[in-house]
Amino acid sequence: MKRKKIVSILLSCIFIFGGCAAKREEAQEMLDKSSEKNLHEMTTFAMDTVMQFTIYSENGEQLLTDAEQEIRRLERLLSVTMEDSEIAQLNKQAGISAVSLSEDTLTVLTRGKEIGALTNQAFDIAISPIVKAWGFTTDGEKHVPSQETLESLLPLTKIDDLKIDENASSAELLKKGMAVDLGGIAKGYTSDAVTALLKEKGVTSGLFSLGGNISSIGTKPDGEKWKVAIENPLDANDYVGLLEVQDCSVITSGGYQRYFEENGKRYHHIIDSNTGYPADKGLLSVTIISKDGTKADGLSTALFVLGLDKAVSLWRNSNDFEAVFVTEDGRVIATEGAATFFTFEGRDNDFEYETVKR
Repeated sequence: MKRKKIVSILLSCIFIFGGCAAKREEAQEMLDKSSEKNLHEMTTFAMDTVMQFTIYSENGEQLLTDAEQEIRRLERLLSVTMEDSEIAQLNKQAGISAVSLSEDTLTVLTRGKEIGALTNQAFDIAISPIVKAWGFTTDGEKHVPSQETLESLLPLTKIDDLKIDENASSAELLKKGMAVDLGGIAKGYTSDAVTALLKEKGVTSGLFSLGGNISSIGTKPDGEKWKVAIENPLDANDYVGLLEVQDCSVITSGGYQRYFEENGKRYHHIIDSNTGYPADKGLLSVTIISKDGTKADGLSTALFVLGLDKAVSLWRNSNDFEAVFVTEDGRVIATEGAATFFTFEGRDNDFEYETVKR
């Protein structure tokens, strides 16, 4: 389970429908001019992905610098590829000793274990050895591993073998060869941290994308909600619907985002830790909408692995997220809460729309 991104960076997956009418009342014109004056945007590259920010603030340029510094700080803690990161050090000491960790790293590890327990390990931060065997890493050569290889690695993905000692501010991987990878949750946690930082500094209107993980602060300056597109998994230049959101995260996982083909068969990067193979439960994508970006990040992967029926069952027993599913058999399915702020746009692509209720 690695990064999960919904929309191509070219489109930014963010459709901000603004523009002034030909004739505005004077008050609205003043608001528009003030908003444009306070508009600040930034694009940066971190955590192996492009990140884009839009905020409205008088001192927005400095605030965006602060946001970027916070992202860099968390990347140095949570990255699996930076050799001096805390996660890299934890992985190096697998089967040897515990490693002292910062509060942020301990929190992300703990949240990862919690989401794993909630989803019957459909979300597994210890899946890294299997992901590497498939070649879904930064420098990996993608290929189908042998069944023998997978069977030998599956015992190394048991999350119970990650021990966290909050009193000692440390964690330990009990088996040599184990490794954690926070790619399925780190950007969600980072979006929460950046949102909190900007809000604390007075930002009341903003939208940003951490590689496609969308987070919103308030509404647009004119009071309209932010509009976020859910990509058509079968066509990167199209979308199946629009979400109107404020003060929440929108995060999507899909097997169409990273994959390879071998002997005429497609294999994607979202691995089922029960089998060691890419999840195959009839879903093309899962979008989670929640005020908790960390949980939304983990759940978008977990529900994709679980499949529609178990995903809906988990939603029915929860009260802190909504979801939109796109299925292999051509359906777009919104939970009833999501349906109140989702507009279906997929009819021209032969999708059928339906909702599920609690």
